[in-house]
Amino acid sequence: MSAAPGALAAYRPALRPRVLLSDPLLDGAATVHLIKDAGTGNSFKVGAKEHFLIARMDGERSLAEIGEAYEGEYGRRLADAHWQQLLALLGTKGLLAGAPEPKPAPAPVSVPEKRTLLRGSLPLVADADATTARLHRVFGFLLAPAALVPLFALVLAMEAVVVARSGELLLAVRGLMSNPVLLTAMAILLWVSTALHELAHGVVARHHGGRVAEIGLRWRLPAVIMYCTVDDYLYLGTRRHRIATAAAGAVMNLVFLLPFCALWLFAPLDDATHEAFAALLLLGSVQAFMMLVPLPPLDGYKIACQLAGAVGLAASAGGYLRLALRRSPEAAAYPRRARIAYPVYAAATVLVLAAVVAALVAGVHHLLTT
Repeated sequence: MSAAPGALAAYRPALRPRVLLSDPLLDGAATVHLIKDAGTGNSFKVGAKEHFLIARMDGERSLAEIGEAYEGEYGRRLADAHWQQLLALLGTKGLLAGAPEPKPAPAPVSVPEKRTLLRGSLPLVADADATTARLHRVFGFLLAPAALVPLFALVLAMEAVVVARSGELLLAVRGLMSNPVLLTAMAILLWVSTALHELAHGVVARHHGGRVAEIGLRWRLPAVIMYCTVDDYLYLGTRRHRIATAAAGAVMNLVFLLPFCALWLFAPLDDATHEAFAALLLLGSVQAFMMLVPLPPLDGYKIACQLAGAVGLAASAGGYLRLALRRSPEAAAYPRRARIAYPVYAAATVLVLAAVVAALVAGVHHLLTT
């Protein structure tokens, strides 16, 4: 008896080309896959077994063939009722080729956000993906190894200088606070750096096959920042691509500082400008590395989620640790990968935060005693 007898066994289902499937991701004690219809925005989670079946629906393999592969993997055959239930679910969601088009996902009640003087957001371009594509055509060559390796070497050399001369840079920051004109100029440069940070996310995502949904301004007065929304981030080709996209912003912040570092080190500047560039190097470096702290919603958290292969990593780690500290039997039910990833994430976050606090204390101490 085949896995799907009769006409159903010969059916060769195919997903729509716009259907996106994620890698396996830890979600608490479960392992899930995310599925998204890029055309409508509808998305949902499925388990590993459902993903095994859905991922093989390519229009080439019949249900009988998929069923045989499933039996070889999981040691059981699927009855007609199981196939009908799965196909009905996919058809209702419009994920199968030939199924009726589903309705787009309803927009959350808070979208579009009401703009007020104090808070709001404003898209800056009509087609963010096309804008990002143009930027990628101009600057994409920088993502080739021949350009990236020298840039990384220069950034590492610059940060070595920043660390070695951190005392001098701290004094420059203190001096900058008494010069309103230069302080305003430095604030503008740092704002430009944050704008480039956001665009870098979009360009790198585009480089790896992603799509940028929106580029705009968001304000929560007194803060006004640029944003770049990368659609389908979790569905980019490989984990390395997703980590590169998340890290691109901080790398851009550091690359932005390179010409100012060169001027500070080698150009014949007046004292005020020399001090301002020194302050910019320290503040810009702090800005970049703070974005890599592994706490939501920072880029470092996205990187940590990818390294752990998880969604909702902070909440899942917290839930697991509470169970483990109480020696609850439920903690033992977590898969081995989760029992390693969650404590490692928690320990790494504590260490990073301790390092940040230690650096702040050392900086304040230096300023007070100099």
